[in-house]
Amino acid sequence: MNHLKPSEILETTVESGIAKSGSSFKKLFILGIMAGAYIAFAGAAANMASFNLLLSSETFGLGKILSGTIFTGGIIMVTLAGAELFTGNNLMTLAVLEKKIAVSGLLRNWAIVYIANFAGSVLIAWMVYNTGTLSSGGDMLGAFTVKVAAGKVSMDFLQCLVSGILCNWLVCLAVWSSTGAGSTVGKIFALFFPIWLFVTGGFEHSVANRYFISAGIFAAQNEVFSALSGAAPEALSNLNWQGMITDNLLPVTIGNIIGGAFFVATAYWLALKGGKGDVK
Repeated sequence: MNHLKPSEILETTVESGIAKSGSSFKKLFILGIMAGAYIAFAGAAANMASFNLLLSSETFGLGKILSGTIFTGGIIMVTLAGAELFTGNNLMTLAVLEKKIAVSGLLRNWAIVYIANFAGSVLIAWMVYNTGTLSSGGDMLGAFTVKVAAGKVSMDFLQCLVSGILCNWLVCLAVWSSTGAGSTVGKIFALFFPIWLFVTGGFEHSVANRYFISAGIFAAQNEVFSALSGAAPEALSNLNWQGMITDNLLPVTIGNIIGGAFFVATAYWLALKGGKGDVK
């Protein structure tokens, strides 16, 4: 099967958006939970593999490269196994621009999938905490988990917003590119590099953060993890469910929507459509 041209990718993405808009609540919610879980699995594995490197300034870059390499597995599972991920679904904006679905259909999908992604991510975070694996490396994996989460709820609004834009620009570019790939191997490679870049670049993903921050909230219950994390007391005091939502997820989610819906979906629509709506 040949690789699709950009105009064909656009049309395929529009058709996908129509189908997603018409999906039942049950289908969207179950597949949304699965997507949140897949991303959380990837986040947990990436932390396990790279925490010792990321805790040292001398090996920090190597840690990010390794973390990004492993995290790509989550997006690959979402795409190939079939699941509903909020950030990727920002490409449904194309179907709205083509007047194939109503804005209400778009928002319905986003709302259901967003909540379901949240549930899947938190479920895996709770399960990982209860496996005891955060005690790995002399409790330093648990300490790292707390440190990462505390750092995320301590970012200012603009940092979260811009980082969210950059993140989902790359995530939606990955989904866009994989849609055009003509083979499973091609889809994997198309997904791998943009996702690897966003993780290595340190950008903020609203679904991944639901794992990273909730895992940190659970880990912070362990006084040893909190003490070893080196996180400031004010950061630890803000490491809770309210802080997670208001100080990270809200601005990151807005940024993710801008990055995916505007810098990818709208940008390609404007580039590939003529004045009369004909695909070039």
